[in-house]
Amino acid sequence: MMIEKDMIIDDAIDYVKELFAGNSDGHGADHTMRVYYNAQMIIAEYPDADSFVVLLAALLHDADDHKLFNTENNMNARSFMEQKDISSETIEQICEIINSVSFSHNRGKRPENLEGKIVQDADRLDAIGAIGIARTFAYGGKVGRPLSDSIKHFYDKLLLLKDELNTDVAKTIAQKRHEYMQGFLEEYYEETGDGQRDGG
Repeated sequence: MMIEKDMIIDDAIDYVKELFAGNSDGHGADHTMRVYYNAQMIIAEYPDADSFVVLLAALLHDADDHKLFNTENNMNARSFMEQKDISSETIEQICEIINSVSFSHNRGKRPENLEGKIVQDADRLDAIGAIGIARTFAYGGKVGRPLSDSIKHFYDKLLLLKDELNTDVAKTIAQKRHEYMQGFLEEYYEETGDGQRDGG
């Protein structure tokens, strides 16, 4: 059974790479793979968690992102899992986790189960630090957002994430990344002459 699950994970990696082909706004396959690796790193400290559920949810968490796809009820994720004959119970569990990941839709909410907490943390870690900065401006460039609005995004979301993580592993990683973003903002204001804001 383990070999079969490993094959499903491998197929899911191929699926998301095909699904996000050509995407370069910070929400593509490279982001998904970083979330997958973050999930692997976190789950290593939580042997009681269902690793198959965590890793598959991490891989499929953006398969129906409203910014990228016009789908309903996790159609892309469900379609993949149904083709792999995954049990309906597991499909529902994974879809529930996927729906708990989005920051904008789950502000202040924490998943009820450990698997959901791990995937949510894995995704949020990829929104902060150097990669978070790069993704912010990549997306801003795609949608025509001015630099000032991308900077505002730090205060609306990125600088808040450190205190909304679930696992000790993620919190430890986030501290360094949070401080890096604060340093970036200080440098930005120095170079632009806008004065320094409190980054929290």
